[in-house]
Amino acid sequence: MSYDSPETNRQFAAANHLPFRLLSDRDRSLARAVGAAIPLLPFPKRVSVLVGTDGRVLKTYPSVKPAAHAAEVIGDFRALRGADGARLRS
Repeated sequence: MSYDSPETNRQFAAANHLPFRLLSDRDRSLARAVGAAIPLLPFPKRVSVLVGTDGRVLKTYPSVKPAAHAAEVIGDFRALRGADGARLRS
């Protein structure tokens, strides 16, 4: 999620070969809802949310360390997929 426009997010995702869409939160409502909004700063803090195919939040990561975060999310995804494969797709 970022405060950038959907078009800016599409360009960023394409330039960085991201295999997923980035969420645009122009009004900062989602950032406020998940505790990622930082008053007076032009960007949200790093927070990740693992969402199932049914739209339910399966896990939140309120404090993200970029160097280790991808491995943590992949591990959780695999564990959750094994526990409830109906809500997660690889």
